[in-house]
Amino acid sequence: MSETISQLGYLIAAILFILGIKGLGKPRTAVRGNLLGSLGMLLAIVVTLADQQIISYGWLAAGLGIGAAVGVVFAQRVEMTSMPQLVALFNGFGGLASVLVASASFVEAVDTETDDSQLAVAAALTLIIGAVTFSGSVIAFAKLQGLMSTGAIGAGILRPATAVLALGAIAVSAAMVTDATTDLWLYLLIATGTLLGLSLVLPIGGGDMPVVIALLNSLSGLAASATGFVLSNALLIIAGSLVGASGLILTIVMCVGMNRTLFNVMFGGIAPSGGGADADEVYAGKVRQTNADEVALMLDSASKVIIIPGYGLAVAQAQHATRELTKLLQDNGSEVSFAIHPVAGRMPGHMNVLLAEAEVDYEQLIEMDTANPQFPECDVAIVLGANDVVNPVAREVGSPISGMPILDADKARSVIVIKRSLSAGFAGIPNPLFAADNALMLFADGKQAVSDINRAFREL
Repeated sequence: MSETISQLGYLIAAILFILGIKGLGKPRTAVRGNLLGSLGMLLAIVVTLADQQIISYGWLAAGLGIGAAVGVVFAQRVEMTSMPQLVALFNGFGGLASVLVASASFVEAVDTETDDSQLAVAAALTLIIGAVTFSGSVIAFAKLQGLMSTGAIGAGILRPATAVLALGAIAVSAAMVTDATTDLWLYLLIATGTLLGLSLVLPIGGGDMPVVIALLNSLSGLAASATGFVLSNALLIIAGSLVGASGLILTIVMCVGMNRTLFNVMFGGIAPSGGGADADEVYAGKVRQTNADEVALMLDSASKVIIIPGYGLAVAQAQHATRELTKLLQDNGSEVSFAIHPVAGRMPGHMNVLLAEAEVDYEQLIEMDTANPQFPECDVAIVLGANDVVNPVAREVGSPISGMPILDADKARSVIVIKRSLSAGFAGIPNPLFAADNALMLFADGKQAVSDINRAFREL
């Protein structure tokens, strides 16, 4: 393949990456954006391997076939509730791939006694970032998957160790750059970066893990970009920069959505006040329970209904039953919309994708800033599996989530909260909305509760 055709292929792939990320910014164009990004990556792989003559076309076809098969299996079998874990794994493998490529290039330079300072600097950056991304992502996956404790682990010891390891990584990197005649520094740097990733992520609680995953996603992009400098591959630099920038933006969006700084997420954490186990005692005798028949009667006379989805909806797989409820209400003359909080679920866009899967109209999904002014005119607000994002305690100075932007569900005329129990959310604090004068609790699995409401509504 000629150099001109190769560079043209890279240019087209880069354009597809940019268009793909732009498409992912809106639910309506997300599927198309994903396809464009995937097509760009396919083109990049084919152009690179065909141009470099790295492998035969037979192996190239076999690799593409196996990769496509694995992707289909993941797409079919991984539930939306497990998507953050899958993203964590992808981040980890991306970091590991960068480490392997940079290691091979540096070892080759050592063996051929090539003194290339640019390669040494780029390789050192790649190894640190890639190793941190890999080990940190493995811990993030294990915590979200329930394979290990979701709480902070060894914070008292690991937080100081993080500082020591960071300084050690800098020192080893400097040695690797100044003395590129041995691959000893390479292995020391991989080990240091791996330990640094562990010490960074282990002390972080599971509630903050989605933010960590977004940050690791950004780091995986930076590792890929640094690998581009190692290989002198412009497309890898561009693609890595896009992933790094978009991951960082996503991290900032999530931090703003929780009114937290990234430093606080990584090294502070939320100090629980109360807890899920104490919530039953806190609201004993104050919570008013309801049932599906009573909720159906309330909805029958409601002109405006706002549904607030949360992680409980995802766990219960209640999106299709909720779509059916939406149709019943609309046929009855009600205006129905979904108020989407930036950090509802496990990561931004989680609720949008779930509802899109159930074919909920995109126009019914409204963001927090648009939804909040509508709650005072809302007849019934249905909180479906959400907790912290509707907790009025966020308005109180000094509370653990003070200042966190929330959906003003408590300002609706009536509030129906569908949850299995009074357990607290990620923040670990009770929610006074559950005992509010205008609130009713429907204790049940989300999918079962909505299905029962649908049945009762049809029978009216």
